Parts: sequence; C-alpha cells; structure tokens
Amino acid sequence: MTTYAIGDVQGCLGSLQALLERLPDANRLIFVGDIVNRGPQSLATARDVRQRAEAGDAVVLLGNHDLHLLAADAGIRPLHDDDTLQEILDAPDRRELIDWVRSLPLAHEEDGYLFVHAGVPPQWTRAQTLRYAREVQQRLSRADYRDFLARMYGNKPNRWDDTLEGDDRLRFIVNALTRLRVVDIDDGRMRLKFKERAEDAPSGMVAWFDHPQRATRGMPIVFGHWSSEGLVERPDAIGIDTGCVWGGRLTALRLPDRKRIQVNCPRSQVPGGD
Repeated sequence: MTTYAIGDVQGCLGSLQALLERLPDANRLIFVGDIVNRGPQSLATARDVRQRAEAGDAVVLLGNHDLHLLAADAGIRPLHDDDTLQEILDAPDRRELIDWVRSLPLAHEEDGYLFVHAGVPPQWTRAQTLRYAREVQQRLSRADYRDFLARMYGNKPNRWDDTLEGDDRLRFIVNALTRLRVVDIDDGRMRLKFKERAEDAPSGMVAWFDHPQRATRGMPIVFGHWSSEGLVERPDAIGIDTGCVWGGRLTALRLPDRKRIQVNCPRSQVPGGD
C-alpha cells in the first residue's frame, strides 16, 4: 500500500485532481485539513474527499477552515467576502456534509508519523496529542455540538495546563491543532495572531517545531496550515501547505520515503490570507 499526505486543498478540486493524476500508485491518502474554503469548488471538493474517506481510501483531518464551515452552518459566524462556503450551505446534501465534517479527527498517527493540521504545543507528547484531539472530536460528535462552537473562538488560554477544564480546555486544544504557528521560546505560550514566516517572528518567538523543549522532538509530524512558511522538510517536522489557493502549489508527500510531488495551482485568492 502506498500512502500520500496531501496539503491544504481549500476547495481547489481541479488542482487536487491534477495532483492525483501524478500519483498512479496512490491507494491511501491522508489530508491534513482545510479541505474547503477560499477555492472555487468547495462543495465538489467536500463531496469528492468525503467519498474517498467513506470508501476507506482516505483519512481527513479537521482544519480551521473546516471548523469555520461548521460555525457558519450553525449560524455562529458570518461568512467573509472571500469565503466560498455558501454553495455547501445551499446544497441538498448540506446536512450529510456537515455531519461528516464534524466527525473528523484533529490528529492521526500512522506508520510512525503524527499528522495534524497546524501544530503541537511543546508540552504535549504524541500520546497526549492523540488523546486531546479525541476529546474535541467526541465533543463535536454530540447532538449539542453547536453549544461548543458558540464558545470555541478566542485566543485564551494560550498556555497549556493539565488542570484546564471545560470550554477553556477544548478551546486550547482546537487552537493548538488547527491554528498554531509560533510559541514563546521561554514558556511555550501560543501566539496565535502571528501569520508570517518563522524567520520574521518577533524576538522570543519560534516556530512550534523549533521549541527546544518540544516533547515530540524526534517524532516526525506532518502538518499544513502555514502557507506563508511553505514547504518545511526536517527530520521531525514536515510542512506541506504550499499555498495552492494563493497561486502556489498543491503538495503530496509519499510515505515513508518522503518523496515530494507537486502541481502548480491557479490563483484563487489574493496572497496574505489565513
């Protein structure tokens, strides 16, 4: 079996199809999140990826744009001018798609790799990451999931504490796994408003994967989300959001040899977004 991890698609179905044509040996795909939004075919992309997942051919992680879809569907967050989610909200299979999205995991482990959408706080081990991700997945699977979505947004707390409970605990987990880019080098506190390249981070901040006390150091983590950073190829950190929706590339990473396959993408949005 040949497995490929796929970077942020964001509704760019044409680019995904072009990429898959270059992967004739692919019989398992792992999407690192942000399946929809900003690209021109969010509805068709959601349907395509859902079909692959339900056939057992793909694992799909939950990203921040996928969470935005859930919040918009629930009437909790308005759509932005550059969102391309209305076609999903107008679709006859809207309910089925929404229920599928809210069932998605926030972390996945396979063949010695850990997969997340954004990052892992330096305090968390591999086992903790998977356990905490399941807490959010279980909460979103409940009938009253909208109650949590209404309280999910916010940047605090921004430092992990084992005593965190309730919505504060779940909000931290969501932010870490779907929004994280940089942390304070001293105490690992998340700085969620920073969106530029790691080399441009203010003094005292480092990429989450560069924190010297990172508990997952040595564990290869495949992630997306950070299009401004682009391709990251390190022994224990592999970033594959290469900005397809911004006119960059869509990236597939073959496992375990880490061969990289990419296709150029037409620009769907003006660079600089999240």
